[in-house]
Amino acid sequence: MRYWLYSLLLLRYFRVENNIGFEIFNDLAFNGIKVRILIPLGEELDSKISQLKSKYSKIEFKNLHTTLKSLVGIIVIDREKVLLVEIKDETSIRYIDSMGLTISLEGKSAALSYFSIFDSLWKQTEIYDEIKKAYGKIQTHNKMQKEFINTAAHELRTPIQPIIGITAILNNEIQSERHKEFLKILLRNVRRLKSLSEDILDVTKIEGNSLILNKEPFTIMKIIIDIIENYKNEATIKNIEFKCLFPEDNNDFVVYVDKTRISQVISNLINNSIKFISDEKEKGTITIIVEKRKNSDTGDMNSKDMIVVIVKDNGAGIDKQILPNLFTKFASKSFQGTGLGLFISKSIIEAHGGRIWAKNNEDGEKGATFGFSLPFVR
Repeated sequence: MRYWLYSLLLLRYFRVENNIGFEIFNDLAFNGIKVRILIPLGEELDSKISQLKSKYSKIEFKNLHTTLKSLVGIIVIDREKVLLVEIKDETSIRYIDSMGLTISLEGKSAALSYFSIFDSLWKQTEIYDEIKKAYGKIQTHNKMQKEFINTAAHELRTPIQPIIGITAILNNEIQSERHKEFLKILLRNVRRLKSLSEDILDVTKIEGNSLILNKEPFTIMKIIIDIIENYKNEATIKNIEFKCLFPEDNNDFVVYVDKTRISQVISNLINNSIKFISDEKEKGTITIIVEKRKNSDTGDMNSKDMIVVIVKDNGAGIDKQILPNLFTKFASKSFQGTGLGLFISKSIIEAHGGRIWAKNNEDGEKGATFGFSLPFVR
């Protein structure tokens, strides 16, 4: 009959390199006995496992990652004998000195039961090792992917600005209206490419936790009015009207924000509304509301005031399949965008201590409503 010996040793602070028990097990392994040993150690002692593997080459070692606290060793010997050993003094150099109460069990059913437990734990360590290797590969792949995307976005941005500049110069010098129209198409697409490269760079900053905010106090309505001016021509072409519902005391609505980043969020929301309002004869409307609310997240009546900005339109609304994942990357069924804008907007708002949300308009009303909150500065 071929003998085998499996051992589960709980030796958290035990000096494993001086353990005489391993020498005995190694001798048994040289004589054809299969020896496997599980040692539940922490990550910090992984190096010691490597030393044991080198020193006792005939023994199979596995490092069991577990939260077990009891100091009991289990030794399964052949198919009929089991030895349970209490680890009484885990600081002892010699294994024999560390042992306390020892129980010997004889019988095939007991041996096979403990073997089944041991075998399950052994397979658990193998699965853990495979997952750890796979995770390492994924991390390496993700790092390479992010570095490539970051480099590609920078490389894209480098030639874009000169193209925009030269296009503007040519537009002033060329007399042909036909050629000017070509330049408009070129400029429009280059600006889209610029916006895409900036979005990609923002995503890499967000995922790398390197999004830096330069905060200053601003009146939120002033920021909104400046952005609306930038979209007036585009809105006029699509027969879209802006409505602003602002409180009378504008100076009382001050937020401590990175103006460039908050402008980016508001621009994203307005741009989305314009995009999803069709070119039909029906007049499009984008309503922007600013109001002050209590922070509803805390449920505390004494909680801090928040400035809330709402952008409501009468466009096509939000696709029901997209709505649950609207603020994640690439959540888009439209060919007009990448689905990065709302992911970036969410990250910017949360970095300011606020939150962002969206819903389709209710009571049969067309369109969607987006809103975000920012801490109020007194």
